[in-house]
Amino acid sequence: MRIVSGGVTAPLGFLAAGVRCGIKKSSEKRDLALVYSESPCAAAACYTTNRVVGQPLVVTREHLADGHAQAIIANSGNANACTGEAGIAVARRMAELAASRLGLRNEDVVVASTGVIGVGLNLSVIEAGMDGLVAALSRGGGTEAQEAIMTTDTRKKEAAISFELGGRKVSIGAMAKGSGMIHPNMATMLSFLTTDCAISSGLLQEALAASVRRSYNRVSVDGDTSTNDMVVILANGRAGNAPIDKRGPDFSAFSTALDELNTELARRIARDGEGATKLVECVVSGAGSEERAEALAKGVIRSSLVKTALFGADANWGRVLCALGYSDSSFDPDRVDLAFASSRGRIDVCRKGAGIAFSEDLAKRVLGEEEVTILVEMGMGEGAATAWGCDLGYEYVRINGDYRT
Repeated sequence: MRIVSGGVTAPLGFLAAGVRCGIKKSSEKRDLALVYSESPCAAAACYTTNRVVGQPLVVTREHLADGHAQAIIANSGNANACTGEAGIAVARRMAELAASRLGLRNEDVVVASTGVIGVGLNLSVIEAGMDGLVAALSRGGGTEAQEAIMTTDTRKKEAAISFELGGRKVSIGAMAKGSGMIHPNMATMLSFLTTDCAISSGLLQEALAASVRRSYNRVSVDGDTSTNDMVVILANGRAGNAPIDKRGPDFSAFSTALDELNTELARRIARDGEGATKLVECVVSGAGSEERAEALAKGVIRSSLVKTALFGADANWGRVLCALGYSDSSFDPDRVDLAFASSRGRIDVCRKGAGIAFSEDLAKRVLGEEEVTILVEMGMGEGAATAWGCDLGYEYVRINGDYRT
């Protein structure tokens, strides 16, 4: 497997575009994106676990009920959530606008929105911008499309990977957005993936659900789960590989590549947490099972006290042990070893549940880097899992204190 350029347009047969249509009059950024496959696609998706869901998500669920789609239209600047039947009508009209210009059925279009909740989405500016959006579709348009779905993001999140299946080159491309309202089990994030692999919609859904559990669902920025989050993948079969219609080596290879790509994007989302200064990775090993290890790792990276300690480069390991203790996973505290690591080295701070002597100066240097790893050995078994988060500083409060206004 190798990382390649191109994002969502890296796979054969996909075009993309991103334009500014003026959803937020005060912003000059691109705010309307389109991804289009020149061939019909198998499709799969995973959605937010929030009981309050955005109107575009309702429409997308309806459209993907048959396991097929061919285009994705998405906007930033307004979530079109908590907008009632009027919001449903807007989401359906967005799909209709794209479908009419691309020669598709309305049901072949995925709809997504992100931004402020509870405010009606101005459909007129989207209608006015649609011709320009479709005209801008190109093999080089992936980056512009990714920019158009960003809200408070400060870093672009696009990637692609290629590998071989039966002597054929297969690619998977992706673009994502996410910075705040990020918590395990989906969050204020959108991720759109494309692949030229030939695979059934049923197995595509199985691979995506498993990958989401191991990647996006192990990210936490602030503990808030949003209303509009979705991960969607389209597979058009243009690579010409023997269609994957059963589990086996080809399905395993595809799933491995999908995991690698989604994990990379999940890490980028965590690193770009609102106001964050560093990416925090928590690696738990020696747990009773992978499920227990996952619960423990999530407990650590969503702890506000752990986050603030890391913001201050303070090796306050007691906060990590405390977070493990309320993670809903049973363990023996007297078996736990803790350490911090970064590009500046590793420092052990706790052994068998008790503190050990360590250099505060070295700890400060280790924790002062932009990427910090918390290493937890439970001493209970062979279960292991990794979760990703970020530190929590003053800037997070500033960003969210006036987000709506």
